[in-house]
Amino acid sequence: MSIPRRVRIVEVGPRDGLQNEGVVLPVEIKAALIEKLAAAGLGDIEAGSFVSAKRVPQMADTKAVLARLRPPPHVHLSALIPNRRGLEEALAGGLRGVAVFAAATETFSKENIGCSIAESLARYAPLVEAAVGAGLDVRGYVSCALGCPFEGDVAPRAVADLARDLAALGCGEISLGDTIGVGAPLQARRLVEAVGRDVPVAQIAVHFHDTYGQALANIFATLEMGVGVVDASVAGLGGCPFAPGAGGNVATEDVVYMLEHSGIETGVDLAALIDAGVFICERLGRESRSRAARALLARRRRDPGA
Repeated sequence: MSIPRRVRIVEVGPRDGLQNEGVVLPVEIKAALIEKLAAAGLGDIEAGSFVSAKRVPQMADTKAVLARLRPPPHVHLSALIPNRRGLEEALAGGLRGVAVFAAATETFSKENIGCSIAESLARYAPLVEAAVGAGLDVRGYVSCALGCPFEGDVAPRAVADLARDLAALGCGEISLGDTIGVGAPLQARRLVEAVGRDVPVAQIAVHFHDTYGQALANIFATLEMGVGVVDASVAGLGGCPFAPGAGGNVATEDVVYMLEHSGIETGVDLAALIDAGVFICERLGRESRSRAARALLARRRRDPGA
């Protein structure tokens, strides 16, 4: 397959990124971040989730965040939902998409959502049906697609089976997540190859964490397989709770830099994206994990007119 001429980036910083940050931010800061990301040209933004506030305190105010937003028509906002109540909140918040999450290993599934893989699919079946019936786009996340913190290596066939089952439920897009960031490029290629036998590659997205510095290489390897949707988090927001000290999500700035300098369109204004990263990092009291952002900011300070 040929590399796509344009790649759609799904910005997961406001959800998957912030939920793993220790500093709980106020509603207005979260809303401002989403607005800045949209202004930078990101048309797909995961704005939050309706999971348990006890388990994920950072997401407790997603409803209030959504109430502050007035996204332009071209911006697609979505949220993660675990149950019918989450779906109702998403509909009330005016979202255009929702996501459900399942794991490729039994142990991670039980540790993360308290049930087996089969039980999670049974739980999601009526939820996805209702979401599709309400006119929402539905995405299915597959966690631990390249490795599990409890079970180690994960067979591509197991991921393919789960991806097939999620697609059969009605998930129009399947995001393959390297949750602990252990994968390497050839493994990523084999994963897409396996899943692609059951799910059209046009429906596959990739979600790589950068624990071992392989995320960009993994992304490019999957682009060569025809994948055209990439998840990323501004400033590399987030960590990996199952891999202490891990880098967490791949930084959106690094993905945009790589793609644009490879002649692949993203529709994202990198300078404005970097500014959004600076904004949120200042509020979190930490530096950006994006190498591209750090380099370009240094150049900007050295030569303000560049």
